[in-house]
Amino acid sequence: METSTVDLPPRLAELLDAFALMEDRQERIEALIATAQRFRSVPEEVARRPFPEDRRVPHCESEAFIFWREQPDGTLKYDFAVENPQGISAMATAVILDETLSGAPLAQVARVPADVIYSIFGRELSMGKSMGLMAMVQMATAAAKRHLARTDGPPRAGAT
Repeated sequence: METSTVDLPPRLAELLDAFALMEDRQERIEALIATAQRFRSVPEEVARRPFPEDRRVPHCESEAFIFWREQPDGTLKYDFAVENPQGISAMATAVILDETLSGAPLAQVARVPADVIYSIFGRELSMGKSMGLMAMVQMATAAAKRHLARTDGPPRAGAT
């Protein structure tokens, strides 16, 4: 396995362990395609087209967008839009990030390394594809870091 699962959100660690056991490349491909088939685009109550440019994932060949909203328990719920209907890798990544990072402790989400993508997809990804998928992870972790800074920072003036 490429990425250590120590201190990662538990659902992500479990998924990485499962992928680490897949020695057959075809088995991994089939699992990722099945994952991509569960993709559902961001609900309209969260975001509508045209999506804001600040939510566009840089370097993503599939024109992906990421959205997050704070949950009552302080964690984040992640939603994605993938505009390219052929963007199977981006769709699989969106499902994986939503299912493993949504609801996870922000401190754990903030520590997820971008290269976790190689533990999921393997090293056979093209440079362009890997850059876009890693950018999806980076945007998710950046959102967690921003929310952590907001909630763990010093008291604001006038706050009691």
